[in-house]
Amino acid sequence: MDTDESPRGRIVAAALRLLEASGPDAVSTRAVSAAAGVQAPTIYRLFGDKQGLLDAVATEGFTSYIAAKTAGEPHPDPVEDLRASWDEHVAMGLAHPALYELMYARARPGSPALEAAADVLAKRIGRIAEAGRLRVPEERAVGLVRAVGEGTTLTLIATPEDRRDPHLAESAREAVIAAITTDAPALPDPGPIPAAAALRAALPGVDALSPAELGMLREWLDRITGSS
Repeated sequence: MDTDESPRGRIVAAALRLLEASGPDAVSTRAVSAAAGVQAPTIYRLFGDKQGLLDAVATEGFTSYIAAKTAGEPHPDPVEDLRASWDEHVAMGLAHPALYELMYARARPGSPALEAAADVLAKRIGRIAEAGRLRVPEERAVGLVRAVGEGTTLTLIATPEDRRDPHLAESAREAVIAAITTDAPALPDPGPIPAAAALRAALPGVDALSPAELGMLREWLDRITGSS
């Protein structure tokens, strides 16, 4: 994470160090103020309470995570890109278990940071749809990847390292990919659902139709893919 020497930045960094060293119970106002070199009232003024501080730490975690995931060029094969993203997600969780649990298991519903991370995933799923390789509606694919990916990572975190199944994350990954994608579109007749999903994903770039016509076409494609 970038170094921020402002009082807010020092407080968030101190809270993160305490969180990763000893868990959320260690993130007390007294401990954080001492580690950050500020008075306790400064924490209340900037964050309101401990939960507000933990929310700020989670947001910083998501900001750094999203920056890392979007820094490089995506893999030319969108399915391989999803595989790599899955592996990076699990690796991040195992490297920073306390932060991961704060980000995903304790995130407030509707958290902008959590939604921003979901948007990164949605864009990856959208690339698969545009390639004609998505067999289910985009929203369902995003939901499946999130549910299984986060659940797998949290399960591994909760399991003592010497008892973890080394193949669990890979097996879960391949099960989800098999459930949401088709083979390469070079194979004959992949069927109407992948074709409809591909066209549905390309609609934002269509300017030859009126808004009403686009709405009608979107409704028809949603019926084909089963998302309505």
